[in-house]
Amino acid sequence: MAVLPSCSLQESLARASCRNWKSLPLNVSSQSFFQPRINAPCALGTCSTDATLHLSSTNERFRRSSTLCARAVFTESANIASSVGVPAKTPPFHVLITGSSRGIGYALAKKFLKEGDKVIICSRSGESVNKALKSLTEEFGEQSAFGIAADVRDGESVQKLIEFAKEKLQYVDIWINNAGSNAYVYKPLVEMNDKVIMEIVETNTIGVMICCREAIKMMMKQERGGHIFNMDGAGADGRPTPRFAAYGATKRSLVQLTKSLQAELKMQQIKNVIIHMLSPGMVTTDLLMSGSDTPQAKFFINVLAEPADTVAEFLVPRVREVSQNGSTKPTYIRFLTGIKAYSQILSRVLFNARKNRYLRED
Repeated sequence: MAVLPSCSLQESLARASCRNWKSLPLNVSSQSFFQPRINAPCALGTCSTDATLHLSSTNERFRRSSTLCARAVFTESANIASSVGVPAKTPPFHVLITGSSRGIGYALAKKFLKEGDKVIICSRSGESVNKALKSLTEEFGEQSAFGIAADVRDGESVQKLIEFAKEKLQYVDIWINNAGSNAYVYKPLVEMNDKVIMEIVETNTIGVMICCREAIKMMMKQERGGHIFNMDGAGADGRPTPRFAAYGATKRSLVQLTKSLQAELKMQQIKNVIIHMLSPGMVTTDLLMSGSDTPQAKFFINVLAEPADTVAEFLVPRVREVSQNGSTKPTYIRFLTGIKAYSQILSRVLFNARKNRYLRED
């Protein structure tokens, strides 16, 4: 599930190629499945407009929106760079990733291991953990990868996860809250039963709260401190997420939760634990593909989504850099930036690029 950091797209794509617009899926301009919003600070304030495709701009708006989008990306990069402090840690790092027996979590674990780090993976399913761990240890060795079944919704289970981490690694430098769910259900909220709603909210919101609480308690006692990364998703920027409203609401809550925890750590003068946000964009996992049954979904998945390994190749070096450079301020690391989304959608509109990459649109 994806959230796009933002700058203007709706004003930039219009009338670019009328003959290509006719090939877009019906209602993509007003009823897009994802309705991504690009939302990044720029020199003129916050650029915040829809990333859906509208047909009512002029060439002047096209030029202006391109400039604003570029400013947003450059400003975002400058903000991240300014947060880096004096180097504090040297690799290899000790990493714990929740929800990491498959999908983007597994891809992140594999990339950290390739970099020489030690990693703990976990999932609710012991069978899934064992299967993933077998694959990782065969490639990287039994002294680098470890796994345990853990339910992030349960405080006692998370405490056992922490004890396991201490036993295997002694300490954790990087904790990534990746576990998330939409229960593989895409339908209006009024058609969802209590069980589905609770599954989503308990995993995505309560689970992250519990993990953050326990990770902070552990890391603040570590001489090395630590960094916690919360994974965002569609809805994190406040845009509507029709057909997965509960999921979007939980991801929006994570942004507020992360800011609140950052403020609490500052208030308590806990300086050795920093909480950040990660944005993977659209990743071609089972979670995303389970909602690919509309023309709008197929369009955006083909244009914007990337395989988990590709996203991990981008995110992991940047997460490691935060830890290695001793970042003392929160960061928001995004894979799918505004300018990247802008470029890929424009390429599709003008040159029919990326059509049918994963899903047949015809």
